[in-house]
Amino acid sequence: MQILPFQQPRQPLPLAGYWRLKAFNQRITLLVSQRATWVNMGLVLAVLAASTMSLGMGSVQLSPAEVWLALAGEGPAMHQLVVKELRLMRVLAGIGTGAAFALAGCLMQTLARNRLATPGIIGIDNAATAFAVASVVGVGSALAPPAMSLVGAITATALIFALAGSSGTQGYRFIVVGLGIGAIAGAGTQLILSWVAIDDANAAFPWTIGSLNARSPDAFKLLCAGLALGVFFAYRLAKGLNALRLSETVPTTLGFNIKRLRAASLVLAVFLTGLAVAVAGPVGMVALLGPEIARALCRHRGLPILASALAGALLMVLADLLGRIMLAPLEIPVGIVTAVVGSPYLLWMLLNPNFRSQP
Repeated sequence: MQILPFQQPRQPLPLAGYWRLKAFNQRITLLVSQRATWVNMGLVLAVLAASTMSLGMGSVQLSPAEVWLALAGEGPAMHQLVVKELRLMRVLAGIGTGAAFALAGCLMQTLARNRLATPGIIGIDNAATAFAVASVVGVGSALAPPAMSLVGAITATALIFALAGSSGTQGYRFIVVGLGIGAIAGAGTQLILSWVAIDDANAAFPWTIGSLNARSPDAFKLLCAGLALGVFFAYRLAKGLNALRLSETVPTTLGFNIKRLRAASLVLAVFLTGLAVAVAGPVGMVALLGPEIARALCRHRGLPILASALAGALLMVLADLLGRIMLAPLEIPVGIVTAVVGSPYLLWMLLNPNFRSQP
């Protein structure tokens, strides 16, 4: 009998492109993508730079140093008034709504395994807008539009699933049904505006085009709380959604409940969409472009949750800034700017022969 010499257990080889982090006395090991980390840090810096530009540009021009002094409570009183009272909440609303729209789009695309399946394209935005407009002209309460926009988003989702039948979130039937629901909701919004008095219609009009001027402080607070919960639960669902991208048998083999996973992801996407619409109205294309930018930058097959949210926030802030300064003193609503910028990309996706529908 041959006796082999004792050998120490080999340490796991480091994976290329990942950092191996250990915690709790090395009992838990985490693999962190190096590229995704650098991308997220770069997007955070880009959002800060865009926010500084938005706070400083307008009828009153401020340098970045003057902006940060005003945020710190220093400098001339006029600068502090312009930055804190007139522009800061608008920029924060742009960051929050952009992140919510893009994160909802990332979840919806992954759930449907289709890059075109965003809340705006399948009609959830339009339904949330229709219910919010109805609450503005009929209720007039500050808390009514956020609550009603959530009701509208949930109603549209239920109708889409009911009409899509056994296909569920799979295939183009889901998207086509969503387009029909969105068209009906859009027509309902126009019908409501044509029935009410002109003053009520003017009050509700910003909800129909997407604008950060119609933000409600209460709705913004709900958005901040909902976005924090959305990012947390999105990371909790990320492992199962990554497995769902391959096939239905993979998550089942790994022990995931597919129905529960889909239901939780869909509820989270609808929840984020309803909160974002309650603040800014139906801002199109952010839910489509945000995840696309994140996937292009990260270049990995995982779910770019944080990168999608940051990319959406960057798009919203830049679009709002462009709308304010391009034809100043006239202002173009942010929803129109994102539609003009994002529509050519959507057409390119549809006409590109190498387009892959699955994200």
